[in-house]
Amino acid sequence: MSTNSPHKRRIDLLGVATASGASVRGCGMGPEALRVAGLAEALIDLGHEVADHGDLRRPAPAIDAGPASLRLPDARRADVLDLAERASDQGLAILEAGNFPVFLGGDHSIAMGTVSAVARHCVTKGKPVFVLWIDAHADYNTPETSPSGNLHGMPLALLCGEPEFDDSYRGDWLGRIDPRNVTVIGARSVDREERRLLASRGVEVLDMRKIDELGVVALMRTVIERVRKAGGHLHVSLDVDAMDPSIAPGGGTLVPGGLSYREAHLIMEMLHDSGVAGSLDVVELNPFLDHGGQSATLLVDLVASLFGRQIMGEEPGPMAFVTEDEAGAAE
Repeated sequence: MSTNSPHKRRIDLLGVATASGASVRGCGMGPEALRVAGLAEALIDLGHEVADHGDLRRPAPAIDAGPASLRLPDARRADVLDLAERASDQGLAILEAGNFPVFLGGDHSIAMGTVSAVARHCVTKGKPVFVLWIDAHADYNTPETSPSGNLHGMPLALLCGEPEFDDSYRGDWLGRIDPRNVTVIGARSVDREERRLLASRGVEVLDMRKIDELGVVALMRTVIERVRKAGGHLHVSLDVDAMDPSIAPGGGTLVPGGLSYREAHLIMEMLHDSGVAGSLDVVELNPFLDHGGQSATLLVDLVASLFGRQIMGEEPGPMAFVTEDEAGAAE
């Protein structure tokens, strides 16, 4: 494949190594698995400059005989919200420096902080925020509607201002987005009360039936044109379970019937060609459940497509890798 990319960027990687928002252990190892799978190298090969800021993480809890899923909910919530605040602040610094943040999860609760960073940045620029949520799930539950109580199923509801979240979820770090500017694509597992909220708030849900009927190209053209007309910033949040489990087995909440290899790549290729994407999450990779790095490699390839990997094109000269110390100016 060619490594042609007309949009050379400074890309800042920031890991958020947590599984506190989920019920299955392992996705806290996701950021390192993406590095081992060659994420930075793939981006450098495309001619981009890459800085790796390492991982945000919480101290390990005290060891006991119980499974992680039985940890006190308050402790898990404290983990999620502490990391959300730190990811929001550091993500904001990356954006203010004019760089493209790529947030490596961790479970999808990290989006509470990552999307907040984008919203805080864009409000000062007078720029609308759009979110493309590539996921089998809509993640629009609240503490009142969630069947599981897991916070990785709630980030969009919090970010869109649902009122059921108490004061512990508030703070200067929290940004807000308009639910009418959110598109969920690849959905195929949505809870009943969640479905009601999505419809009443105007969130666009492009489920797998719509993809089957209309195709990825037509749907993505509409999404991209909406962002372009508004002069908006598009945040892309990519969950490994958006893809079919046959090609991406490394997730804790897999649902059959997901995006195919080519559908997933086509979404990323169209985003690259449009130039509207300004930030990215890559979440829910669980190396413990993966098969020989299959899912990690796929995610790296998808990120590479977003940043310009093509089948045909001219070869660029490589750019430099920036160490964490050298990247400190953005923190």
